[in-house]
Amino acid sequence: MKTVDIYSDGACSGNPGPGGWGAILRYGKYERQMSGGEKQTTNNRMELLAIISALKALNEPCKVFIHSDSKYVIDAVVLGWAKKWKANGWMRNKKDRALNVDLWEQLLELLDKHEVEFEWIKGHSGHPENEKCDQLAVQESRKFL
Repeated sequence: MKTVDIYSDGACSGNPGPGGWGAILRYGKYERQMSGGEKQTTNNRMELLAIISALKALNEPCKVFIHSDSKYVIDAVVLGWAKKWKANGWMRNKKDRALNVDLWEQLLELLDKHEVEFEWIKGHSGHPENEKCDQLAVQESRKFL
């Protein structure tokens, strides 16, 4: 099984507002940069889309290490919140619906195809790949200004 590192970040100018995401996939000496954006979105949606897009780019099941500064995504997966929301009909609790259900459904399906571990990276702390992903995300968000 191939081992792939994914670095990701999302950005939004206003929340909601124009947003972008960036991702770097690294397999051995090979590296691929990806990015995209939307005219009206949120930062959390961009964080999710960065990881989803990177996982979709993998052509076979892999051992994946995802490096992200998004506590929203990492905690929801690692602490089991997203699976619990799904099991409860996408309700976070008895009153509140989970947000970004369309993206959570995609992410959970993709996570089942790979062996995935998450690592939280402090954002804007000089981590080279995180800074590059942030730059890609911001560039994408500016296309909609």
